[in-house]
This record gives sequence, C-alpha cells and structure tokens, in this order.
Amino acid sequence: MAFVPSALCEELHMANTLTENKVTKQKKRKWNDEAISGLIFVLPPIIGFFLFVSGPFLFSIFASFTRWDSMTDLTQLFSMDADSRSWFFCGVENYKELFSDVQFWKALWNTFWYMIGIPLGLVWAFALALAFNSELPGVKVFRVIYYIPVVSSIVAVALLWGWLYNGDYGLLNQVLSAIGIPKEKLPNWLQNAHTVKPAIMVMCVWRGVGGTALLYLGALQNMPRSYYEAAVIDGANRWTIFRKITWPLMQPITFYIVVTGIIGGSQMIVEPQIMTPDGGPDYSSATIVFYIWQHAFGADEKGFACAAAWVLALIIFAVTAVQFKMNPASENYLE
Repeated sequence: MAFVPSALCEELHMANTLTENKVTKQKKRKWNDEAISGLIFVLPPIIGFFLFVSGPFLFSIFASFTRWDSMTDLTQLFSMDADSRSWFFCGVENYKELFSDVQFWKALWNTFWYMIGIPLGLVWAFALALAFNSELPGVKVFRVIYYIPVVSSIVAVALLWGWLYNGDYGLLNQVLSAIGIPKEKLPNWLQNAHTVKPAIMVMCVWRGVGGTALLYLGALQNMPRSYYEAAVIDGANRWTIFRKITWPLMQPITFYIVVTGIIGGSQMIVEPQIMTPDGGPDYSSATIVFYIWQHAFGADEKGFACAAAWVLALIIFAVTAVQFKMNPASENYLE
C-alpha cells in the first residue's frame, strides 16, 4: 500500500472542500437568479390583485353579512340609528335564506350537470389531436377551422346556436323533419326542461373542443420519440404504445384541462343568459352565476348575491384542492 503524506492529504481535502463550496455557491447563485426572474414574471398579477381585487374581495365578505343594495349609502354606515343598523347588519340570515331557496339548489345542480361536457370534450379533443398530429392532407386547415369557435364572440356563438335550436324554424328541427320525424314530435329544444341542458352543453363542448385539441396536440408533439422507438423495438403494438406511453404522458395536460374546465364551468353565465334569458322552463337552465347575477342586478340584493358568490367560491376551492390532492406533481406517469 502506497504511503500518502499527511500534508498532501490535507491539501487534497482543502481542494475538495473549496471545489464543493464553489459548486454550492454557483447553485445558490443560479437558484437566486431563477427565483428573481420568476418573481419578476409573477409580480404584475400580484400587484394587480392587491391594487384592484383585494379591496372588493374583502368587502364582499363583509357585504355577505349585510342587506347591502344600490340604495345603501356606505358612507353613512356608522351613523345609522340602532334600528337601521340592526336591519342592515343581518348576520348569517343571507346564508340561511340562500340554503332554503329552491332556485339556488336548482342552479347549483344545473351547474354541475353542465360539467358532464368536460369528459365528453376531453375524448373528442384528444381524438382530434391524434388526427391533427398525423400526416393527413389538409390537416392544418382543419386545425384552423376547429379553433375558429374558440376565438369567436361567445355572444355571437350563443345567438347562432339559439337560432339553430329554435323549435319553429331552427335548422336542427328542419333536418330532423327532413329525415321523417313528425313535426309534432320535434322538441322546442330551449323551452323544454328535459332538453335545454343537453342542448346548451353540446354548444359549450363544440365551442371549446378546438382549444382543448390544440393543448393536446402541443403535448403530443413534445413527447420524446425515444419512448416510441424503444417500444417498437420491444415489439409493442399500437394499442400497447397508446395505453402504456401516449395516454400516461397526457395526464399532466389532462389534469390542467379538467381543473380549468371545472373552474370555468362553475362560472358559466353567458350561454344560458343569452339562450334562455329567464333561466329556462322551471329554472332548468340557470347556473349558479346566473342566479347570483339575477339577485345582484335584477332584484338588487347585492349582499345576498355576495353570500351566494362566497358559497360558490368555497365549492370551487374545495373541488380544486381535491383535484390537486389526487394528482401529485411528483408522480411518475409511466410507472
């Protein structure tokens, strides 16, 4: 065994220590640079939130425990007499009234019913993305065509589909009549409690499928080719490759689409408001945001509307938290 002088050992140890310290400092400096860059990017929305959103956000909590309306002079809140103050600050009465209102539960049920369109849209969009990712002739033209509804005015799209569903002269009933269905059996799609929700849901799925398909297309085009090459070498067929590689690697983007779809679906208002301005027959098409809008600006019950809005916000927070809990970011999707 070779003898190494202790002085040389100390020098080697010091050199290793200096190298490790240098690498650690470089990593810290790199992390700090990345952190600063990330902070610069997220700073504008944070500043915007505190300047423009935090005030109304906090006030809505306060307002949900009051009978605030357009006639209330907020500058006179603390100069009210005892009777007026007792009437204005109603405590949890808004929430009690909300949970005892049949229309609230109908609107909440309708909102969740419309979300059936999320998995239907996912399947349709993923099938389109697979087609868009192929070498079919004219595929780029179809990408543009399917994306047109996404960038079109939602009001214009809702009006167009409202005419399509019209029971008297709508194109859908004309087509059904042409194929032999008796006119008296054709439904008035938007004035029938059984058909109005499916009709609006189909329109929403049609409008959003192009954007979802492009998200899936971007994920497909950025997947490592080496995975597919290795699978082919191992003798895997197309179905096995799809089931073991393609679909598992789509889980992150699917998670994003589902979460944003639930949040967006919970806030849906324009489609039912344009197509069924009164909430549909027996309030069968109204959403929870439509219900909030009716009470805030129709009945001028802004305090009550704030209470309903906070109930909706808590539901969205809870559903989103469950989604994140079920989909840990560190999961290896190919295992």
